[in-house]
Amino acid sequence: MTAVPTIVVDADACPVKREIVEVARTHGVPVLMVASHDHRLQAEKGVAIMQVDRSDQSVDLYIANRIKRGDIVVTQDFGLATIVLARGATALSPRGQEYDDSNIDYLMERRHELAKRRRAGGRTKGPKAMSDEDRTRFQQMLTKVLESRQENAEP
Repeated sequence: MTAVPTIVVDADACPVKREIVEVARTHGVPVLMVASHDHRLQAEKGVAIMQVDRSDQSVDLYIANRIKRGDIVVTQDFGLATIVLARGATALSPRGQEYDDSNIDYLMERRHELAKRRRAGGRTKGPKAMSDEDRTRFQQMLTKVLESRQENAEP
């Protein structure tokens, strides 16, 4: 029998925490929100909270060391998404994009190029504001991933 995945959330700056909890409850999937001590999160039924040191990579390191094959990780961090994929888990952005082998290299390269431009004094645009459409797209993608897992589960 296939193990139930955990939805693990890079929760420091995640704009879709409420949507994750709603979808997880509908599908009976546990959620683990991981954030630094700088962020106040409230545990609730089906949602565990792990607060870690505020250092730069503490959340990413905790998630990377905790996830298992089949888990679903929600993150905006392309570097963490790369580790998640290597561990056999699914990585989703809060806007509903699934990171996979076909797009992660491009995203990492683009991040590197933009960082080089900023270090050289150039300006880059930040992400556009989250819209209701982004939230809906995320919910639909998370639902699709969970339903696909349930359909493919052994009886």
